[in-house]
Amino acid sequence: MSPSNAAKSPAARGASNGARRLFGTDGIRGVVNRAPMTAEAALTLGRALTHLLRTDKNLGRRAKVVVGQDTRLSGDMLSCAVAAGVMSQGGDAFLADVLPTPGLANLTASTRADAGLVISASHNPYQDNGLKIFDGQGYKLPDETEARLETMMADREQLDRRRCRPDGVGRICRIHDAVGRYVVALKSTFPKSLSLEGVKIVLDCANGAAWKSAPAVFEELGAQVHLVGVSPDGFNINQGLGSLHPEVCAEKVLELQADLGVALDGDADRAIFIDHRGQTVDGDQIMFLCAVHLKRQKLLAKNAVAATVMSNLGLETALEREGIRLLRTNVGDRYVAERLRRDGLNFGGEKSGHLIFLDHATTGDGGLAALQTLSVMKTTGRPLRELASLMTLFPQVLLNVPAARPAEAGSHPEILKMVKDVKDRLGRRGRVLLRPSGTEPVVRVMLEGEDEGLINSLAKECAQLTARLLN
Repeated sequence: MSPSNAAKSPAARGASNGARRLFGTDGIRGVVNRAPMTAEAALTLGRALTHLLRTDKNLGRRAKVVVGQDTRLSGDMLSCAVAAGVMSQGGDAFLADVLPTPGLANLTASTRADAGLVISASHNPYQDNGLKIFDGQGYKLPDETEARLETMMADREQLDRRRCRPDGVGRICRIHDAVGRYVVALKSTFPKSLSLEGVKIVLDCANGAAWKSAPAVFEELGAQVHLVGVSPDGFNINQGLGSLHPEVCAEKVLELQADLGVALDGDADRAIFIDHRGQTVDGDQIMFLCAVHLKRQKLLAKNAVAATVMSNLGLETALEREGIRLLRTNVGDRYVAERLRRDGLNFGGEKSGHLIFLDHATTGDGGLAALQTLSVMKTTGRPLRELASLMTLFPQVLLNVPAARPAEAGSHPEILKMVKDVKDRLGRRGRVLLRPSGTEPVVRVMLEGEDEGLINSLAKECAQLTARLLN
């Protein structure tokens, strides 16, 4: 494809205009062996990434890209394809094998690589997979960089012209101690003055990327760990376990009378918590108790927390009571990380369990979040249920409305008027949010308020009008 023709292709045209067609809110994701999640696409992404590194950094050496994966059957195929693409453009691929997403981010920075790429579809079933990229510091790429990568991927002719000479082809190097390095990094975040001796934990690794690293962390810190989901076979990642099915962990907590349950997702970048009564603790409540603890230790930068628009109004109210500001971002932990860096903050997250402790990590980390939560429990001597009860969640309704034109939700005049009317009815003690999904043809309608009956009624009205106007 010539440059002029490439400019006419939908992918190239969208990318050049700043729109991302391949990259969603968390990298590229799809069903394996169907576009865009094919070996060919992975190879092209490896080529484009290496070309971008060589162009932007003017490297006087080969580009260095660290590649990791979770336990899915397709991980080997895609990691080999990415590595081939990197090497064909004159880069060296450092293979870390199975490693949690936050572990790959940490390894990218600690080895002084130019970029890192993790192959994972997080909480999705095994037949899906994904490609997520980190810069040399371990942060997820901004939208504009992803758009540039899409442009390069669409222009194969340019990539072909930039192939390295035969004597410049890169190499594969294997990082054999990647899991051990990550375990050491996680353990170093737990206060040396504390121990997990006598703490009974149920740990559900979802047969995913943390099946080796997470048990080692908690056991080496002294906890009595009871394991679930540590027998990956390539097919059973997230299958009836992990953060999507916290009830499994909850049952085990009650059976063993454990102090805490931690259910990770497939790539371990988030965690769902279970208290000693077998009840799930909301991610916003975990964010609240960690933020308050950091403030009392004078470790919360600028007495502010970054969270997405999906976090409960109860979090904002409770933080305000403690003298902590809540700053809202778009949905996605990378947007939270960008806000933290931009405003000089050090803590934030998502209600889904992605928590970012920027003093310790560059991205959401379920294992790190569990350690910090345990630190609060040990320091205060209070169980998780008691700590969580210090924040009251407002009733919240979330409806997914199928829509043929979801992108119009933020600009349609009648929808904008409806949102304004609902805001006026709810006042300061309520919220309404309509946003198109980044992964499926639906509009997410979310309402919060003190009157559960009222927000249920208003949510149904919003959903009906949205469906009528956007289909």
